[in-house]
Amino acid sequence: MESVGIYTPPKTIESVNPGSGVFEPALSDSELEVTASAQEKLQEIISQTDEDVSAIRIYISGGGCGGLSYGMTFTDDHSHFDTSLDFGDFKILVDVVSLNYLRGAQIDYISEVGRERFVFNNVFAETGGSGVCGGCGAAGG
Repeated sequence: MESVGIYTPPKTIESVNPGSGVFEPALSDSELEVTASAQEKLQEIISQTDEDVSAIRIYISGGGCGGLSYGMTFTDDHSHFDTSLDFGDFKILVDVVSLNYLRGAQIDYISEVGRERFVFNNVFAETGGSGVCGGCGAAGG
């Protein structure tokens, strides 16, 4: 069995020079934009929960022909691999793997007659497949 080495978590620091290659746990608005309507709705949801929650984790799943799926969940569990965007009353946490797919995305909240939802407007939306090729069998083809 091949040895894969010993993992060393990234160092966290307060500030960093862009392009230095050092992990920076704070997100900027250019990395992940959360619109005012999304911020207001997230704050409302957190204030209505019975749980003692201070953060919302943004995550991705899937890939392949179906593309990526985006989701959110309450959390108070922070890891060494999380980046965060602080809104005062709550934080948004994104692990570094998900951030690679979310960088440049916008999270918006849309309220239409009979339908309210969060929308992830993502510049990498075409990264996954957009058709139904059936090559892997997952599409039933």
